Amino acid sequence: MVVSVDAYGALSRRSSEAVRIGKVLVGGSAPVVVQSMTNTDTADIDSTVKQVAELWRAGSELVRLTVNNEDAAAAVPLIRDKLAQRAIDVPLIGDFHYNGHTLLTRHPACAEALGKYRINPGNVGFGAKRDVQFATIVEKAIEYRKPVRIGANWGSLDQALLTKMMDENAASEAPSDTATVAREALIYSALHSAERAREIGLGADQIIISCKVSGVQELIAVYRALAQRCTYPLHLGLTEAGMGSKGIVASTAALAVLLQEGIGDTIRISLTPEPGESRTREVIVAQELLQTMGLRAFTPMVTACPGCGRTTSTFFQELAKTVQDHVRERMPEWRLRYDGVENLTLAVMGCVVNGPGESKYANIGISLPGTGEAPSAPVFVDGVKVATLRGERISEEFVAMIENYVQQHYQPIGG
Repeated sequence: MVVSVDAYGALSRRSSEAVRIGKVLVGGSAPVVVQSMTNTDTADIDSTVKQVAELWRAGSELVRLTVNNEDAAAAVPLIRDKLAQRAIDVPLIGDFHYNGHTLLTRHPACAEALGKYRINPGNVGFGAKRDVQFATIVEKAIEYRKPVRIGANWGSLDQALLTKMMDENAASEAPSDTATVAREALIYSALHSAERAREIGLGADQIIISCKVSGVQELIAVYRALAQRCTYPLHLGLTEAGMGSKGIVASTAALAVLLQEGIGDTIRISLTPEPGESRTREVIVAQELLQTMGLRAFTPMVTACPGCGRTTSTFFQELAKTVQDHVRERMPEWRLRYDGVENLTLAVMGCVVNGPGESKYANIGISLPGTGEAPSAPVFVDGVKVATLRGERISEEFVAMIENYVQQHYQPIGG
């Protein structure tokens, strides 16, 4: 394991192994990868294809599907094919619990169509059947040359293992607290399963590890320990993070600490969607976390002031939302047409105090008139004032200037 420190003081712990999932590389020197998961019934092919397409357009680089029964397993290759017909090439991850060994055996087309398998060592099997069922999934991964995520989870930890470790701890001369033993059991479950997979024949470059919990401090403690004890790529996520701002804040609080320490190769933000909310919210939050930390760039970011007594009009808020929505809507096309457009910076400011200064720092910035200011909006392009907008069409004219900037300043891909 190689650890370095960058100019911002962030540690860089890069996993020694790099795992390839379709065209996506996880670990090694690759950037942190964003993934998501559908919440449709996988057997409902059309609904699942529609949601995978939405997640992919939002920027999800891996998409996990529940594969929990025969109908779901039979649907997977059809989903893959329908996505291909739409020119959507995103690796699909099969999420298996309890019966993965049976489904992969009975549905070879599913085993082949998936880009990766997820195994939960806590419920892959119980008692004498556990080792056999685990081995069957690993053997299928070897047969079809698929990587595996061994994903231990706090809520489905092997109770026999936990009880054994608790008993051993209680009998020791200096017993640890219960939380420490539980964390150790989670880590042991994942790493021991990885060792067993390698004994069966799975390569080190086919294994990703995760140990998910639902508490911020517990997640940080688990992954710090995990990073010291293995060089496999690590998947980060706060399981059952919750809904709305709670889920976003909790996930960000945990993952930002770990990412700043160089821990983590792929992430998911496990948000509970608000009623009627798009599943893509979790993708956007993951992207914004990585982008605001300076780890990756996905889409042009808009700097906007929070507003105060100088900005009693809501127009600057409306324009900021219009601009943000516009670039997100355009990004799927821009990403395919223009090299580096994700690094574009924009500013929509509300008054003269910080407006001109922030606008000059952005590639394109506008300083709107605050309360009592002259009804004009200077626009700056790469630090130079190029126009002053007035009247009822400021929003349309500013968006048009963004489009023009993209066309003039970013090289066409393949051109």
